[in-house]
Amino acid sequence: MTATTETFSTWLAQARVPEHRLTPDQRGVLHAAFHFRQAQGHDAYSTRLLTHFLLHADTGLKVAQLARLVGVSRPTASRQQGMSSKQAVQQAHHRLDGRPYGKLLPRYAGPIIEFLLGRPQATRADLLAFIDRTFGVRVSRIALYKFLKKFGLDAVPAAAAVPATPREAAARPGPTAAAPPPTAAPAPPFSPGARSTRAPS
Repeated sequence: MTATTETFSTWLAQARVPEHRLTPDQRGVLHAAFHFRQAQGHDAYSTRLLTHFLLHADTGLKVAQLARLVGVSRPTASRQQGMSSKQAVQQAHHRLDGRPYGKLLPRYAGPIIEFLLGRPQATRADLLAFIDRTFGVRVSRIALYKFLKKFGLDAVPAAAAVPATPREAAARPGPTAAAPPPTAAPAPPFSPGARSTRAPS
Protein backbone atom coordinates (compact mmCIF):
# COMPACT_ATOMS: atom_id res chain seq x y z
CA MET A 1 0.00 0.00 0.00
CA THR A 2 1.35 3.41 -0.96
CA ALA A 3 0.70 6.30 1.40
CA THR A 4 -0.50 9.43 -0.40
CA THR A 5 -2.10 12.75 0.48
CA GLU A 6 -4.08 12.94 -2.76
CA THR A 7 -7.78 13.55 -2.26
CA PHE A 8 -10.72 12.46 -4.37
CA SER A 9 -11.29 16.02 -5.56
CA THR A 10 -7.65 16.57 -6.61
CA TRP A 11 -7.64 13.19 -8.38
CA LEU A 12 -10.63 14.28 -10.46
CA ALA A 13 -9.18 17.75 -11.07
CA GLN A 14 -5.86 16.37 -12.33
CA ALA A 15 -7.77 14.22 -14.83
CA ARG A 16 -9.91 17.22 -15.85
CA VAL A 17 -13.12 15.49 -14.76
CA PRO A 18 -15.58 18.13 -13.46
CA GLU A 19 -16.75 16.87 -10.10
CA HIS A 20 -19.91 19.01 -10.04
CA ARG A 21 -21.15 17.34 -13.23
CA LEU A 22 -20.93 13.78 -11.93
CA THR A 23 -24.15 11.89 -11.36
CA PRO A 24 -24.60 9.99 -8.08
CA ASP A 25 -23.86 6.70 -9.88
CA GLN A 26 -20.68 8.08 -11.50
CA ARG A 27 -19.53 9.51 -8.18
CA GLY A 28 -20.06 6.16 -6.47
CA VAL A 29 -18.06 4.24 -9.09
CA LEU A 30 -15.22 6.77 -9.11
CA HIS A 31 -15.11 6.85 -5.30
CA ALA A 32 -14.62 3.08 -5.34
CA ALA A 33 -11.96 3.40 -8.07
CA PHE A 34 -10.16 6.10 -6.06
CA HIS A 35 -10.05 3.97 -2.92
CA PHE A 36 -8.82 1.00 -4.97
CA ARG A 37 -6.02 3.22 -6.32
CA GLN A 38 -5.13 4.40 -2.83
CA ALA A 39 -5.01 0.86 -1.48
CA GLN A 40 -3.28 -0.94 -4.36
CA GLY A 41 -0.95 1.72 -5.72
CA HIS A 42 0.13 2.42 -9.29
CA ASP A 43 1.79 -0.84 -10.32
CA ALA A 44 1.13 -2.34 -13.75
CA TYR A 45 -1.30 -5.01 -12.53
CA SER A 46 -3.41 -2.58 -10.50
CA THR A 47 -3.49 -0.03 -13.29
CA ARG A 48 -4.54 -2.58 -15.89
CA LEU A 49 -7.25 -4.08 -13.69
CA LEU A 50 -8.63 -0.67 -12.74
CA THR A 51 -8.57 0.50 -16.36
CA HIS A 52 -10.38 -2.63 -17.50
CA PHE A 53 -13.03 -2.21 -14.79
CA LEU A 54 -13.72 1.46 -15.51
CA LEU A 55 -13.89 0.90 -19.26
CA HIS A 56 -16.55 -1.78 -18.80
CA ALA A 57 -18.48 -0.26 -15.87
CA ASP A 58 -20.81 1.77 -18.14
CA THR A 59 -20.00 5.00 -16.32
CA GLY A 60 -20.93 7.23 -19.24
CA LEU A 61 -17.54 8.99 -19.03
CA LYS A 62 -15.35 9.41 -22.09
CA VAL A 63 -12.45 7.04 -22.70
CA ALA A 64 -10.01 9.97 -22.57
CA GLN A 65 -11.29 10.94 -19.12
CA LEU A 66 -10.94 7.40 -17.78
CA ALA A 67 -7.45 7.16 -19.29
CA ARG A 68 -6.36 10.31 -17.47
CA LEU A 69 -7.82 9.05 -14.20
CA VAL A 70 -5.74 5.86 -14.26
CA GLY A 71 -2.67 7.48 -15.85
CA VAL A 72 -2.52 5.75 -19.24
CA SER A 73 -2.63 7.14 -22.77
CA ARG A 74 -5.85 7.42 -24.76
CA PRO A 75 -4.76 4.79 -27.38
CA THR A 76 -3.83 2.34 -24.60
CA ALA A 77 -7.25 2.67 -23.02
CA SER A 78 -8.94 2.26 -26.41
CA ARG A 79 -7.10 -1.01 -27.06
CA GLN A 80 -8.22 -2.39 -23.70
CA GLN A 81 -11.80 -1.42 -24.42
CA GLY A 82 -12.32 -4.45 -26.65
CA MET A 83 -10.52 -6.96 -24.41
CA SER A 84 -12.08 -9.63 -22.27
CA SER A 85 -11.06 -9.95 -18.63
CA LYS A 86 -8.94 -12.98 -19.52
CA GLN A 87 -7.10 -11.06 -22.24
CA ALA A 88 -6.47 -8.13 -19.89
CA VAL A 89 -4.87 -10.42 -17.31
CA GLN A 90 -2.82 -12.21 -19.99
CA GLN A 91 -1.51 -8.89 -21.29
CA ALA A 92 -0.47 -7.93 -17.76
CA HIS A 93 1.36 -11.26 -17.38
CA HIS A 94 3.18 -10.80 -20.68
CA ARG A 95 4.27 -7.33 -19.73
CA LEU A 96 5.59 -8.24 -16.31
CA ASP A 97 7.33 -11.33 -17.70
CA GLY A 98 9.22 -9.10 -20.10
CA ARG A 99 7.83 -10.75 -23.22
CA PRO A 100 7.38 -8.30 -26.08
CA TYR A 101 3.85 -7.80 -27.30
CA GLY A 102 1.95 -5.24 -29.28
CA LYS A 103 2.87 -3.57 -32.54
CA LEU A 104 4.52 -0.35 -33.59
CA LEU A 105 1.89 1.53 -35.59
CA PRO A 106 2.57 4.21 -38.25
CA ARG A 107 1.01 6.90 -36.09
CA TYR A 108 3.76 6.38 -33.51
CA ALA A 109 6.37 7.78 -35.92
CA GLY A 110 5.62 11.43 -35.11
CA PRO A 111 6.04 11.20 -31.33
CA ILE A 112 9.09 8.94 -31.74
CA ILE A 113 10.92 11.36 -34.03
CA GLU A 114 10.03 14.21 -31.67
CA PHE A 115 11.51 12.21 -28.80
CA LEU A 116 14.70 11.49 -30.76
CA LEU A 117 15.18 15.10 -31.81
CA GLY A 118 14.56 16.37 -28.29
CA ARG A 119 16.95 13.90 -26.66
CA PRO A 120 20.12 13.52 -28.76
CA GLN A 121 21.81 11.39 -26.09
CA ALA A 122 18.90 8.95 -25.68
CA THR A 123 19.79 5.27 -25.65
CA ARG A 124 17.74 2.52 -27.25
CA ALA A 125 16.52 1.54 -23.78
CA ASP A 126 15.31 5.12 -23.27
CA LEU A 127 13.40 4.98 -26.54
CA LEU A 128 11.81 1.61 -25.70
CA ALA A 129 10.79 2.96 -22.29
CA PHE A 130 9.25 6.02 -23.96
CA ILE A 131 7.23 3.80 -26.33
CA ASP A 132 6.07 1.61 -23.45
CA ARG A 133 5.11 4.61 -21.33
CA THR A 134 3.40 6.56 -24.12
CA PHE A 135 1.65 3.85 -26.14
CA GLY A 136 1.48 0.98 -23.67
CA VAL A 137 3.29 -1.49 -25.94
CA ARG A 138 6.56 -3.35 -25.49
CA VAL A 139 8.56 -4.44 -28.50
CA SER A 140 11.94 -5.99 -29.11
CA ARG A 141 15.00 -4.03 -30.17
CA ILE A 142 14.94 -5.70 -33.57
CA ALA A 143 11.32 -4.65 -34.12
CA LEU A 144 12.24 -1.10 -33.14
CA TYR A 145 15.21 -1.07 -35.53
CA LYS A 146 13.03 -2.27 -38.41
CA PHE A 147 10.39 0.36 -37.57
CA LEU A 148 12.97 3.16 -37.55
CA LYS A 149 14.40 1.96 -40.85
CA LYS A 150 10.98 1.56 -42.49
CA PHE A 151 9.96 5.14 -41.75
CA GLY A 152 13.38 6.65 -42.36
CA LEU A 153 13.87 7.50 -38.71
CA ASP A 154 17.25 5.80 -38.62
CA ALA A 155 18.54 8.84 -40.53
CA VAL A 156 17.59 11.18 -37.67
CA PRO A 157 20.83 12.52 -36.10
CA ALA A 158 19.66 11.56 -32.62
CA ALA A 159 19.22 7.95 -33.74
CA ALA A 160 22.95 7.77 -34.34
CA ALA A 161 23.44 8.09 -30.59
CA VAL A 162 21.32 5.01 -30.00
CA PRO A 163 23.62 1.98 -29.78
CA ALA A 164 22.75 -0.92 -32.03
CA THR A 165 22.77 -4.55 -31.02
CA PRO A 166 25.25 -6.90 -32.77
CA ARG A 167 22.40 -8.41 -34.77
CA GLU A 168 21.27 -4.98 -35.93
CA ALA A 169 24.80 -3.98 -36.82
CA ALA A 170 25.18 -7.13 -38.90
CA ALA A 171 21.94 -6.34 -40.73
CA ARG A 172 23.09 -2.88 -41.74
CA PRO A 173 24.80 -2.76 -45.16
CA GLY A 174 28.29 -1.36 -44.79
CA PRO A 175 30.13 0.78 -47.35
CA THR A 176 31.57 -1.15 -50.24
CA ALA A 177 35.34 -0.77 -50.41
CA ALA A 178 36.83 -0.13 -53.85
CA ALA A 179 39.07 -2.90 -55.12
CA PRO A 180 42.75 -1.87 -55.16
CA PRO A 181 44.24 -1.42 -58.66
CA PRO A 182 46.27 -4.38 -59.93
CA THR A 183 49.99 -4.02 -59.45
CA ALA A 184 52.64 -5.38 -61.79
CA ALA A 185 54.83 -8.16 -60.49
CA PRO A 186 58.28 -6.82 -59.52
CA ALA A 187 61.18 -7.68 -61.79
CA PRO A 188 63.68 -10.27 -60.55
CA PRO A 189 66.74 -8.81 -58.86
CA PHE A 190 69.74 -7.95 -61.10
CA SER A 191 67.58 -8.27 -64.18
CA PRO A 192 68.95 -6.07 -67.01
CA GLY A 193 65.50 -5.61 -68.39
CA ALA A 194 66.73 -6.68 -71.83
CA ARG A 195 66.68 -9.97 -73.70
CA SER A 196 69.04 -12.46 -72.05
CA THR A 197 69.31 -14.98 -74.93
CA ARG A 198 71.36 -14.49 -78.05
CA ALA A 199 69.47 -13.35 -81.07
CA PRO A 200 69.77 -15.64 -84.07
CA SER A 201 72.66 -14.64 -86.35
